[in-house]
Amino acid sequence: MKTRRTITIRKSIGLLRYIPLVLWVAFWCAALGWIIAASFSTTREIFSNSVLASGFHLENYTDAWKYNNVSTYFKNSLMVTGISCVLVLLIACPASYVLAKKKFFGERLIMNSAVTAMSIPQVMLIIPIYIWFIKAKLVGHLITLIILYTTLNVPYTIFYMTAFFSTIPSAFTEAAMIDGCTERKALWKIIIPMATPGVITVTIFNFMGIWNEYFIALIFANGNDKIRTLSMGLQNMITSMTYTGNWAGLFASVMIVFLPTFILYLFQKKLWQVLQEAVSKVKASLTQEEYNATTIFKVI
Repeated sequence: MKTRRTITIRKSIGLLRYIPLVLWVAFWCAALGWIIAASFSTTREIFSNSVLASGFHLENYTDAWKYNNVSTYFKNSLMVTGISCVLVLLIACPASYVLAKKKFFGERLIMNSAVTAMSIPQVMLIIPIYIWFIKAKLVGHLITLIILYTTLNVPYTIFYMTAFFSTIPSAFTEAAMIDGCTERKALWKIIIPMATPGVITVTIFNFMGIWNEYFIALIFANGNDKIRTLSMGLQNMITSMTYTGNWAGLFASVMIVFLPTFILYLFQKKLWQVLQEAVSKVKASLTQEEYNATTIFKVI
């Protein structure tokens, strides 16, 4: 009898550990639910704490997309984030593989440099980079943001993927090379597909970091409304709310900013599979001569 009571008490104490987690999840679900409801309500309903009292107002999203320039900001953010994430992987994956599997002079120096680059605050780098880019007349272009986001995210990606590649046995590469596969082809055909969980994880972190980044975009792309990203556009909309009072449109804009990262997280594996299938179909449609002449497919 005492043993059963002791087990019951221990189970109850064990369940108490989950209370903070449950409260945290409940808080954020309630906050997110209210924001979603507010994005479909009117401004009067938001301030009277009676969201969705008059039904769903889809015009909040259409107005935000058309009249608040959200469509332009969204396209800019999608272009900058997508291209930057792809470039980061194309640079960091081969470098990480070499650092994880090869022993050469300067290997430790490169790893220490990557860790050092991660530890330097971006604020310290912005001023000299801004001066260089001003002299090169690169300020005020989307290509500038792509270069900066790619460069700043490569050290972290190398550090993360090096640790991940270290867990994959070298026997897979050696077996492929015995069968006549080159090491470069083995990397992209065998090793990276095996490292898919790591690639997806680091891509999600890079995507969210670039998508929500504000400070660099403010410095290097603030002169032209046509190249502003969503984070900058959202700040402009918040400022304009002081004069227009369209808070419903603001919440709709917030949801538009939030949705891509949420969708990426939910369908990460499916998106990776779709990408691989699309590349395979394109490869299959090419002749051998076209395939050999197409550089990008030699690294995918």
